[in-house]
Amino acid sequence: MTTRQYEFVETEVRDNIAWLTISRPRKLNALSVQLMGELKDALARAEADDAVSVVVLRGGETSFSVGYDIAEEVELGVSTAEQWHAGLTNNIGLTMQVWGLSKPVIGAVSGWCLAGGCELAMACDILIATPDAQFGEPEIRFGSGPVTLLMPFLIGQKMTNELLFTGDIVDAERARELGLINRVVPAGELEETVSRLAATIALTPLSILRYTKRALTRAYEEMGLRGAVEANHDIAAVLNSADTPERAEFTELVATRGLGAALAWRDARYAPSE
Repeated sequence: MTTRQYEFVETEVRDNIAWLTISRPRKLNALSVQLMGELKDALARAEADDAVSVVVLRGGETSFSVGYDIAEEVELGVSTAEQWHAGLTNNIGLTMQVWGLSKPVIGAVSGWCLAGGCELAMACDILIATPDAQFGEPEIRFGSGPVTLLMPFLIGQKMTNELLFTGDIVDAERARELGLINRVVPAGELEETVSRLAATIALTPLSILRYTKRALTRAYEEMGLRGAVEANHDIAAVLNSADTPERAEFTELVATRGLGAALAWRDARYAPSE
């Protein structure tokens, strides 16, 4: 068994399985620039290690990840389309690194799995979740949008439209019904279930796993997945730079009162009327 620990990512290799754990609990595993850099490095190391056949990507008990670190984006003053395009390149790069990894990636999800965190999870080959998992991309509610456009290829046009136009969040069972995840298991059984599944997959010779993964990813890319992601990159840069009163209010609240206050303001706007 080998282990390596970054500041925000914990890694452990045991029995041909690399366990990569996002660990920034105080920020609900928000994807900061540093965290993403660490995760990219951990993924590259797992890919290069011939002792690893399967990668498991997981978060904590209360949050897989709530998405990109909005407070950091506000602090950096990202505003123009050019600035957004450069920043989104980094975000998309991480998600597509998971998507294109030459080894199967199993995502283990508990708690919040939102926005960029949801996209990161969707890039995994298989997803196992606990009943408390919550999935969605609520970015439209504060003037943003999906960064890595994977959802249409997982659940189809109509439900993607509904979720991305409303910013609604679905629970684990609904996510399973939609085909967003593979199965739901009790919280106490998540690691054991994922470990057993990973061990079964790891019985296959690594070269066969690599070619099978390549064939499956290429099938979706022939359907236009990578082209759609690249096209959305350009659109998302413009979308995120759009000057709207709602976006300005949200950004001001993040800067002056904190992300919690901004999210409370956002959610109050979408609360059902009495």
